Amino acid sequence: MNLITKSGKEYICLMEVHCEFSEDKLREVSKQFVGTIYQKPPVRSSVKRRVRKREIYSLDLLEISGRRVLMRISSEPGTYMRKICHDMGILLGCGAHMRELRRTKSGIFKEDTLVTLQQVSEALYLYNNCREEDELRRILIPMEYAFCGIPKIIVDDETVNSLAYGSPLMAPGIVAFQPFKKGDVVALITWKGEGIALGKALLDSKSLGRKGEVVKTDRVLIEKDVYPRTWKK
Repeated sequence: MNLITKSGKEYICLMEVHCEFSEDKLREVSKQFVGTIYQKPPVRSSVKRRVRKREIYSLDLLEISGRRVLMRISSEPGTYMRKICHDMGILLGCGAHMRELRRTKSGIFKEDTLVTLQQVSEALYLYNNCREEDELRRILIPMEYAFCGIPKIIVDDETVNSLAYGSPLMAPGIVAFQPFKKGDVVALITWKGEGIALGKALLDSKSLGRKGEVVKTDRVLIEKDVYPRTWKK
């Protein structure tokens, strides 16, 4: 279960059209790619080549220079930008291809929050050799940031360690929750906001009772025995 790869994406894409075109025609064509589209992955791809639906949230034309078009595209994950360029070229009547591509957003993480490996190396050097931790603290962020946008369930302290060992979340261990539906990916957190695990809801929050399994854990995030063990051997 990977929240980041399954989150929405945003790209800056440079397309080159194979003939002269009018800006009005280009804008007309670009509007047809906003919303639900049908897309078959290109020949050089890592997935099975079958037609599938993808959602394009927005497609903005940023700049036009000759036959080159700079676009900002926000889409559902698994959408191929070079296929969009190819298909736009077909509608323009002469073909097109993608020249450059840069991902600027994945889920809640934007391009301006990224750091280079050189920055990480320098921050580690300062911490290990000079005990200066300001730079390391600046570039490291808690993993719980990735929980933004998905329902969260607060779990009581006595339940944490059983979840750390892979047990499902039972109704009595829930302290508070945000509304969720059956099948939703939910984040289990402590009173302090620490990430415990990610899992799938087995029922709707509206039908939550006092007993039974509520969430099946898929990815445990907290180490075992950080919280006290409360069950008997």
